[in-house]
Amino acid sequence: MWSKSGFLLVSLIVIVVDQLTKYMADASLEFGRAVAVLPFFDLQLSYNTGAAFGMLGDAGGWQRILFAAIALAVIVALLVWIIRQSNDRFVHVLGLALVLGGAAGNLIDRVAFGHVIDFVLLHWQGRGFPNFNMADVAINVGAVMVVLGSLKGKETPE
Repeated sequence: MWSKSGFLLVSLIVIVVDQLTKYMADASLEFGRAVAVLPFFDLQLSYNTGAAFGMLGDAGGWQRILFAAIALAVIVALLVWIIRQSNDRFVHVLGLALVLGGAAGNLIDRVAFGHVIDFVLLHWQGRGFPNFNMADVAINVGAVMVVLGSLKGKETPE
């Protein structure tokens, strides 16, 4: 059975992987220039001063404080939620840990740089998805796991 510290270790791993990949992208990619990896996948450095998908990115700077405060509140709420959950709700609590790690990773960027570093660009037949990063992946995968875990009862892994 997993302990709370095991789930929090998952959050820490997400933060480390997120920050390392952002550092590598920022250090090695030219801002705005796409580097093709696969026909549907590019690496392209961008800075997001807004919320998800760049919403309010051009709001003049006040959004940095707002989004940082919201992220901090979400992180505290997630920590409390994880601590209060039963360890036998594995998928649910693991999802919360992924969301926590992703939120913390993006908060680090927002506080340190005033923007979130994004570098993954998916596209298909001329249509693209907004750039994202590993924290965003963890948040989205975690959110799906939270929903799926909420639909089930106890689910202790073997």
